[in-house]
Amino acid sequence: MSTSTKPSGVTKSKKSKWSKLIWMVPLAIVILLLVVLLAKWLRGLPEVQSFMADFPGHTELPEGAPVGLPAWLGWQHFLNAFFILLVIRSGWQVRTTTRPKAYWTRNNKGLVRTKNPPTKISLELWFHLSLDALWALNGIVFFILLFATGQWMRIVPTSWDAFPNAVSTAIQYASLNWPTENGWVNYNSLQLFAYFTTVFIAAPLALITGLRMSPAWPKRAEKLNKIYPIEAARAVHLPVMVYFVLFVIVHVTLVLATGALRNLSHMYASSDDGGWAGFLIFAASLVVMIAAWVLARPLFLRPIASLTGSVSR
Repeated sequence: MSTSTKPSGVTKSKKSKWSKLIWMVPLAIVILLLVVLLAKWLRGLPEVQSFMADFPGHTELPEGAPVGLPAWLGWQHFLNAFFILLVIRSGWQVRTTTRPKAYWTRNNKGLVRTKNPPTKISLELWFHLSLDALWALNGIVFFILLFATGQWMRIVPTSWDAFPNAVSTAIQYASLNWPTENGWVNYNSLQLFAYFTTVFIAAPLALITGLRMSPAWPKRAEKLNKIYPIEAARAVHLPVMVYFVLFVIVHVTLVLATGALRNLSHMYASSDDGGWAGFLIFAASLVVMIAAWVLARPLFLRPIASLTGSVSR
């Protein structure tokens, strides 16, 4: 007589998790419907109509702010999307993989040499840390160009009016009567805060907390570790990842829903003509990202990882 190899407790646990996820879908739909109804009701109030007339949804840019999106922002947009996608994927793999298929140990004879032997880490963690390093390097280039060209003025709130205008924009989006988009000239205040939060808060938090959790962090620095415990980094790192996932979903949805050709032309072709060039570049970038997603597995990562260390099982 044969017996099942799966414990009943594990099966019940998986079913309960799936049942919770299934119930979350209709719950989310109901919540979204209530938000839309509430926003429509608010827009019918005279006080709210007066408020939205005073604060239509955007603030004036500082004098000397650039108009349009330069070419460097196009390739930076692709690189940031590329790295964020793979960072999220590899980070989730690190969190959920219980039995890594391969491990990586740094070559201690290269540029980086330490007295103590290098720490052996999983191939998934090596991939995640490598992507973090590339993303950080790309971020440094992004910040330099952002401030050198004045583009920072387009994503940093410079007036207190941005706060009520952001509320106005949120009501417009929630009521499904969306504000007029003109990202080539000026972002609305809700976009302004979203981009500011992503660039100046979420990205640095992801790097700082990730560094604290990485093997590169000095383990014997007792005072520093008490000031910045690893538990605090872990408590922040996952919510930041969730923020990036939600930001990407909302960002892509609005780009496609508020004039796809024109928005993609702004972002990828550095043009306001609404032609197909931006769409074609975007489509090509999607192919590259999908290919990287598929190829990001031990079979293809081992040869790359072996260039900087030894790979073992």
